[in-house]
Amino acid sequence: MTPLFLALALVPGADPAQAPDWAQKEAAHLANIKQVTTGFVRAGEGYFSPDGKQVIFQAEEAGTGNPFYQIFVQNLETGAFRKISPGLGRTTCSYFRPDGKRVIFASSHEDPDVKAHQEAEFRQREEDRKKGVRRRYSWDFDKYMKIYEANPDGTDLKCLTPDSKVYTAEGSYSADGKRIVYSSGSAGNVQIYTMNADGTGAKQITTALNCYNGGPFFSPDGTKIVFRSDRKEKDRLQLYVINADGTGERALTNNDKWVYWAPFWYKDGKHIIYTAADHSDETARPNYDLYWMNIDSGKTARVTFAPGQDVLPVFSPDYKKVMWTSSRDGRSPTQLWIADFTPPKDE
Repeated sequence: MTPLFLALALVPGADPAQAPDWAQKEAAHLANIKQVTTGFVRAGEGYFSPDGKQVIFQAEEAGTGNPFYQIFVQNLETGAFRKISPGLGRTTCSYFRPDGKRVIFASSHEDPDVKAHQEAEFRQREEDRKKGVRRRYSWDFDKYMKIYEANPDGTDLKCLTPDSKVYTAEGSYSADGKRIVYSSGSAGNVQIYTMNADGTGAKQITTALNCYNGGPFFSPDGTKIVFRSDRKEKDRLQLYVINADGTGERALTNNDKWVYWAPFWYKDGKHIIYTAADHSDETARPNYDLYWMNIDSGKTARVTFAPGQDVLPVFSPDYKKVMWTSSRDGRSPTQLWIADFTPPKDE
């Protein structure tokens, strides 16, 4: 892909006929594609503030002595950003409270060996670089990971799950801001829970054992939860939906040759946008793209076609825009991207 083609694919008003084939396909559902984050080693998993003017996300910042993600808030109009997490250990899964007055994220900064883990990661990266090794993606279910809330500027940090002795993360709010849905457990047995926004009243929702259940989000009306699980085969994630009280669970996907994850609700509560890739060829590197699904009919449509990975899609509060994590060209570090969104039609 040449720089000219990349420019034509991203610049508003460019002649679609001159864009590469993949960009022409994306034009059916995405317009005015723009890069949101710059200057980070890598960045991703972003979510909008309730007024749509800011985003909260995770990113690795160079020169800090910490190779793991930290949490940042960025103004979409000016591009100005600030780090709001403590700066130590791992962080992930940040989210604005629906009133915009608080945020949540998961962090391992209270791990007594936090700096030793950071140094070990740098050493491993250097060894990988020397050997020319590209490590396969894996998620560390850090037992020191807990869910914290804070003001949007990072002040008044408070742990919502202080008694947790296992990995506790992946939290997000219900639309009314009264509940949080999250994942908790040890590697090989992670379950989905809900709790009150102040951290009280924890309730286990999923019961499938010896598997990972994660990435949960409440439906817009708060009655359902969509999530991912590898209960069919380890690491082969499938999508599920369950009532918020733990009843009525059903699978949305059932193809163990593919991996499906990062589902996020559309405003009608009948559609989701999600990430998926074909893993049937063990010798090929799968390329993830964004897809759209009607959860009642099962009808799907592909949204992205770029050479790079497109993952972790979310909608703006008015559902007119979609934001996701991508390298776009398949070579650059991942960053956040945003575009105007036209939903596929159910035909």
